[in-house]
Amino acid sequence: MELQQALEQLSRLQAKMAAYNHAMALIYYDGATTAPKGTAANRGQTLSILSEESYRLSTGKETVELLEFLDAHREELSEREARTVFLALKSIRELQKIPMEEYVAYQQLLVEAEDIWHTAKETDDFALFCPFLERIFAFEKKLAAYCAPEKKPYDYCLDKYEDGLTMEDCDAFFEALRSRLVPLIQRITAKEQLSNACLCGHFDDAAQEAFSLDLMRLMGIDLAHCGLGTTEHPFTTSLGSHHDVRITTHYDPENFASSMYSVIHEGGHALYDLNSDDELAYTLLDGGVSMGIHESQSRFYENLLGRSRAFVERVFPLLCKHFPEQMRGYTAEDVYRAVNRVTPSLIRTEADEVTYCLHVMVRYELEKRVMAGELAVRDLPAEWNRLYREYLGVEVPNDRRGVLQDSHWSGGGIGYFPSYALGSAYGAQLLRKMRESVDVDACLREGNFAPINAWNREHIWKFGCLKKPGELLREALGEDFDPLVYTSYLEEKFGELYQ
Repeated sequence: MELQQALEQLSRLQAKMAAYNHAMALIYYDGATTAPKGTAANRGQTLSILSEESYRLSTGKETVELLEFLDAHREELSEREARTVFLALKSIRELQKIPMEEYVAYQQLLVEAEDIWHTAKETDDFALFCPFLERIFAFEKKLAAYCAPEKKPYDYCLDKYEDGLTMEDCDAFFEALRSRLVPLIQRITAKEQLSNACLCGHFDDAAQEAFSLDLMRLMGIDLAHCGLGTTEHPFTTSLGSHHDVRITTHYDPENFASSMYSVIHEGGHALYDLNSDDELAYTLLDGGVSMGIHESQSRFYENLLGRSRAFVERVFPLLCKHFPEQMRGYTAEDVYRAVNRVTPSLIRTEADEVTYCLHVMVRYELEKRVMAGELAVRDLPAEWNRLYREYLGVEVPNDRRGVLQDSHWSGGGIGYFPSYALGSAYGAQLLRKMRESVDVDACLREGNFAPINAWNREHIWKFGCLKKPGELLREALGEDFDPLVYTSYLEEKFGELYQ
């Protein structure tokens, strides 16, 4: 086989795999947004067949021979071609370790579990979801045994979302945060609480949707390639390539900020997915390289920009436009102080910047113990409630606002949650670096996201999966990652707010 012929075959293979992924992502998105409640079994049947075909395509003899031929000629390949072959072989070698019938069965289970989770959350019925969650954790342990028997099962899970991440790394990272955040929270809670009255009232869904679209435009999101829907738990999905990205939100009629910051958060994900280099479209290199890097972008826009005084000053006229009665008598400073109010709470997605990582720590501790066999799935609600009492000092009134609040476990996202905290810390250091060449506050006050987005595109977005996450981060920062940059940012910002 000639090398050029092999590269052409690789291009066709990636396009076909992208088509399967596009179809499966569309089915998932439909199920999460507009599909009738009783259609999960139908989607599961279709996805099981597509998963099987995708598995055969990815691990078939012809594919393996093609990639091994290219790997043998890796010295003659471009950086992009060599990285593609490396990632494809890594994925294939992992898939080959998993019996096809078990791989397909797991995909079908996740479709069913997602549907059951929605019902369980609506009805506050953990017992309904528990058998499915037990099977998901059991599958994750089984996959770890197949794919990485030399690792602890939870290390395998963490590595799926952040290349090379281990429990040892997470323990050190979270301890570094805890040592600075706990005293900060204690100092803040001893002060008079900031008012959040301007966030409360009645906010019509239609007005919130119009406001959300204005936010997306302000952020520089191309609405011709990014749609907005509603779901119980907001998420972002890229449908096959960076030319089609969907985000969702959930409107709280009593608090506009809930959806506002979901839209900005998911919008950060969307900007990343929309801005890979065009040459990466329909290839294995399209999209974000890791969930830690992905969350660095969503948390960057949601908090580091979205909760800044400069951004709130710029967005306040939009609030007055869409919610004129509710905003009457309030100022931009009132809104800024309200959206930065620090108070231990129940819901992770609505948590303030200072206490947010404690929510992530709860989930990390629980996942780690279940994967180690130290905690039974049926005991998750009680242990969840105990840790919320210990870490955040709040009482969990029911499972709907407790252990059932997140959708991640129903989708098999065991090991995902630490990415949120890592991303928050990555983002703070990226912002510090960006400020060396971009007047970020001036851009925000002018509503001009172009220089901010251009910096992120040049240093993060355009590379897709071309670089390893650690390499990408070091090159963007010009230094090693330091989690204390994040805690210093929080101490400075909230020290000023709470004097």
